[in-house]
Amino acid sequence: MTPNDRKYTKEHEWLLIEGNTVKIGITDHAQDALGDIVFVELPAVDDTFAEGESFAVVESVKAVSQIYTSIGGTVIEINEELDATPELLNSDPYEAFIAVFRADEIDESELLTAEEYDAFVASEA
Repeated sequence: MTPNDRKYTKEHEWLLIEGNTVKIGITDHAQDALGDIVFVELPAVDDTFAEGESFAVVESVKAVSQIYTSIGGTVIEINEELDATPELLNSDPYEAFIAVFRADEIDESELLTAEEYDAFVASEA
């Protein structure tokens, strides 16, 4: 079940927006497509990214995937648990965030609701 409390991208990332603080992770669909995740290359705290830039890399037994930010901002927290247990992205993708940003800009016009995201995933199948 896709949580209704966040927004989604067509690149299969989720954003939990709370004011100008945004948690970003990958969706259940993304982790399922990737397979067993074995490594996550995290950004550093205080790194700054523009909208559309890759800020992390997720490696699985099948593929290496860039993770993109759909907001501009500065990393204020990373999920350090992923260093030791990257498989958290498989077991609980909606709790295991990758990074938290302080957003400089948020353009929600390109972001999808849970219903829109589910319809998008179904249309790709």
